[in-house]
Amino acid sequence: MDKINSRRQVAAMKQSLFDQGYLDEQFIQLEELQDDANPNFVEEIVTLYYRDSSRERNPVDFNKLDTIMHQFKGSSSSIGAKKVKAECTLFMEYCRARNGEGCRRSFQQMKKEYATLRKKLETYFHLARQAGPVETAFRPK
Repeated sequence: MDKINSRRQVAAMKQSLFDQGYLDEQFIQLEELQDDANPNFVEEIVTLYYRDSSRERNPVDFNKLDTIMHQFKGSSSSIGAKKVKAECTLFMEYCRARNGEGCRRSFQQMKKEYATLRKKLETYFHLARQAGPVETAFRPK
């Protein structure tokens, strides 16, 4: 696949991630920090996000769950993971209401959004690597 078509495919995929509500403006801000000195900066940040968020945790109470989810929400927000962040917010509301069943349902949905975004971003970064470096980050429409 030639570079122009690869770049078009990367741009279309990124637009799709925004259109489907998986990413928000924070992702663009991360891309703006990427430069020739570190051309894989965003991919490295996202990789750290997934590595750090997959650590085993064994919370035992709603306060602990709320604290952990608050941290995860911040991490999700920092990469622009819009749907994951929304599920974190919902989960935290259930924690504060001491609603165990709501927490379980919300957690399952958050895991689903997390896994979906991970697959989509892995594909996006794979295509981006094939397309090669782009001059500057651009905002989707």
